[in-house]
Amino acid sequence: MHAPTLAISSAKGRVSDAEWQLRVDLAAAYRLVAHFGWDELIFTHLSVRIPGPEHHFLINPFGTMFEEITASSLVKIDMNGEKVEDNPFPVNPAGFTIHSAIHEAREDAQCVMHTHTTEGVAVSTHCEGLLPISQQSLFPLSDLAYHDYEGIAVREDEKVRLVRDLGTANYMILRNHGLLTCGPTVADTFLSMYILQRACEIQIAALAGNRPLTPVPQPIIDKIQGEGNKVTSSKGGMLAWPGLLRKLDRINPGYRD
Repeated sequence: MHAPTLAISSAKGRVSDAEWQLRVDLAAAYRLVAHFGWDELIFTHLSVRIPGPEHHFLINPFGTMFEEITASSLVKIDMNGEKVEDNPFPVNPAGFTIHSAIHEAREDAQCVMHTHTTEGVAVSTHCEGLLPISQQSLFPLSDLAYHDYEGIAVREDEKVRLVRDLGTANYMILRNHGLLTCGPTVADTFLSMYILQRACEIQIAALAGNRPLTPVPQPIIDKIQGEGNKVTSSKGGMLAWPGLLRKLDRINPGYRD
């Protein structure tokens, strides 16, 4: 059975074409996160910046399940996580702390995704972090940052350290916490999260085998960034995205409402 449509009037026609497309893509990303089992009830967030000087963002209506989020139900907020237009759904300003820090510091980080998957949190507890033991691991390893756990991410003073640790990377493992990716589009950021999540799943499965592991040689790791960009660049992300939307149209339509 398909998830019910949230009772809210359509935002199409009331927002710019650019914002509407971002709403559709972000709602699709939320539903895909649910489909792949990366959600944690109503918690964690995916956010995207709306074009314009106002620095407004779209984020999930707090209290709704990811599989029922629609383009029109997404909430428009400012840098402080406060609503900037009428919307019947609440927001969770505390949950936007991590996102707002990255959006503010990184102009290229139009989209930010953060998850608490079992495999992602498990790898975040490993002292060695992500291991170079699979092809999937090499893409994030070429562009990966770490941030030490400081407790529930609600304090303003943590932002500067989070931004410092992220630097120019597009993948981050939040120690004892979870995974984060950012990028110029929803498609790019989702693809990055998919690859990072898969790398974590493979690592947990490999370690469960209780056998010696074969690491990828360092020279291959050193050169993978240039080769990886050919696969995971904007072109790669945008090539994968239409297929993901077609999949979503088959299994959980209605996100364009």
